[in-house]
Amino acid sequence: MKLEDVRAIVTGAASGIGRGCCLGLARAGAQVAAGDVQAAGLRSLEAETHGLPGRVVLLPLDVTQETAVKAFVAEAARRIGSVNTLVNSAGVLRDGWLVSRDAEGFARKLPTAQWRSVLEVNLTGPYLLAREVVAQMVEGGVRPGLVVNISSITRAGNPGQSAYAASKAALDALTRTWALELASFGVRAAGIAPGLTDTPMAAQVPEAARQEMLAKIPLGRMGRPEEIWLALKFIVECDYFTGRVIDVDGGANF
Repeated sequence: MKLEDVRAIVTGAASGIGRGCCLGLARAGAQVAAGDVQAAGLRSLEAETHGLPGRVVLLPLDVTQETAVKAFVAEAARRIGSVNTLVNSAGVLRDGWLVSRDAEGFARKLPTAQWRSVLEVNLTGPYLLAREVVAQMVEGGVRPGLVVNISSITRAGNPGQSAYAASKAALDALTRTWALELASFGVRAAGIAPGLTDTPMAAQVPEAARQEMLAKIPLGRMGRPEEIWLALKFIVECDYFTGRVIDVDGGANF
């Protein structure tokens, strides 16, 4: 698919990797419907994309709400035309050990509400978006189509990140499953697994833990959102790429 032919929905667009993908697409001449719950971040994105070759339409979106997702997809199609690309980038990180010990020696358990909140955003959200967008592609005869899920190298497991790691591992499984299911409709499904990337989410990681992770990255630094965008660019332009997840992690060994 040519980048200038892309009509994309990007979630988590107000900051981090989602924002980087929106900017990359807009600079390449694509049409983008950018969704996020962060109104201030969307406003600053609007200012940053002003004058670029492509067009970015800003729309509020809570990916955990089925009704809101349906309305968002319909409005996105109305504003930018039949959507042919979905980038599921919205995500949250709420760390916590399954069981830990407090200062008095009592066991502290990972709250179920915290577990569910991470899976709702990181896993149910992509499912809802993909279902609605691909249904629209099928009904409208849109070919080619593409779904890209932003995963994480943490999918292999990381202490204190039960919910996050589980959500990203499951997202990889969905990527492979959707590639198998949707090929007959002319729709590809692929993923990107960033390593430690300079985003607001990475800023939530305690400094000591962040330094420990950096020590295990051969390139010795965090990635940048614009470098993750380059992986998306490859996936968009390579029509033979589907069912696989690209690691972009500086060679990280953790």
